[in-house]
This record gives sequence, C-alpha cells and structure tokens, in this order.
Amino acid sequence: MDEDLRLAWEDLEKEIVGCRRCPRLVAWREEVARTRRRAYRDQVYWGRPVPGFGDRQARVLVVGLAPGAHGANRTGRMFTGDGSGEFLFRALHRAGFANQPTARSRDDGLQLKGLFIGAVARCAPPDNKPFPAEIQNCLPFLEREIDLIGDVRVIVALGQIAFDYCLRIYRSRGANIPRLKFAHGAVYSLGEGLPWIVASYHPSRQNTQTGRLTEAMFTEIWEKARRLADLD
Repeated sequence: MDEDLRLAWEDLEKEIVGCRRCPRLVAWREEVARTRRRAYRDQVYWGRPVPGFGDRQARVLVVGLAPGAHGANRTGRMFTGDGSGEFLFRALHRAGFANQPTARSRDDGLQLKGLFIGAVARCAPPDNKPFPAEIQNCLPFLEREIDLIGDVRVIVALGQIAFDYCLRIYRSRGANIPRLKFAHGAVYSLGEGLPWIVASYHPSRQNTQTGRLTEAMFTEIWEKARRLADLD
C-alpha cells in the first residue's frame, strides 16, 4: 500500500473515531460505556464510533447496521465481543475469509483476507435502531471506505437497512438501479463495472436463536460471495 493511501486510511479512521455529529448517539454510547454490563464491569469500554476493519485490498465488503452496545461499542472493532460476531466469524473462518473463528478484542490476532467489514452507522444506537438522519450523517464514512478499497466486487448486506442504504449510495452516484427486493440469499448485479450485492439476514441473536438464520444458510452466503468475487 502506498504512503498516500495509508495516510488516507489513517485520516478516515481518526475522523470516524472523533465524530460527534449525532447528539442522541453520542449520549447513548457514552452512557453505556460508563455504566457497563455486569459481565464487563472490569473492562474499559471503547465508547466511540467504530471504524471498519479488515483487508484494505478486499474484493468483498460486508456491511452491517451498527455497533452493538456491549459488543463493538465495548471492544472498538466491528462485530467483536457479542453473539452476532460469534456467529459471523465462525462462518467467515469456514469460508476462508478469517484466520480464526472467534473475535473477542482488538488484539486477539484476528485477520481477514479478501474481506473488509463496515456498517451504515458507526455508533451503538438505543434499541439497535439508528434514525434515518443518523445513518445519513454516517453514510459518507462507508462511501469513503468503498473508494479507498477500490476494487469492491461483492457487497454482502447484513439486513434490509444495510441493503437499502448500499443501494442508495450507488444510486446517488448515478447508477440506474431498479427497485430490488430484499430476501435472504438474493443476488443482484448493480450494473456494469459495479459490485454484485448479496442480501443476508443479519446474524443477530433474534435471527440465529429462532432459526430464521441457520449456520447452513449463512455458509451459503459466503460461498456465493467467494464465487462472485472470483476468490475460488
């Protein structure tokens, strides 16, 4: 990676971590970090916006909704330290995108290959529900990650909100994308020279514990992503 690109990534991460654009989210993330969950009383929470992470030359971009209050808002790394992340990284490890099946902290040795993880919102929201205006404030961060990665061939959107806002990004850039229906496992081409988008249910406990999203269903998502990205 050349020096200019490395500095651009550093600048973006600093801007994300220092962001205070949304008063409701700033107050909530910091309150959660102060009060902490009983199981994590002895830990210092991150309590700030969470930048994306992974392979900065990735062909596959994973887009989630927002950091979990006691997951990424605690650890400072996307999908790290909660049930959603446990489900996700097991699948990524099986698919060859991650060097290990667990993600507990920023210094746990986890490395991603060919894949980068971002989100449409970077602060933990109350009830896991960011307001549309808050997502709009955050979306430029995702757009800049896309531009810095440069050769995104596949976007895996975890949940309908991530799916809808990824489409919005490309439509805002002039892509003539028709109305597309979110459905787990659906695959769409966004147009010539643009990425494929693969829709998936979010690996939230609400989905995984009820059987709405199974390990087998999730494995198929990452197999599709590898094929579409020509990583096999």
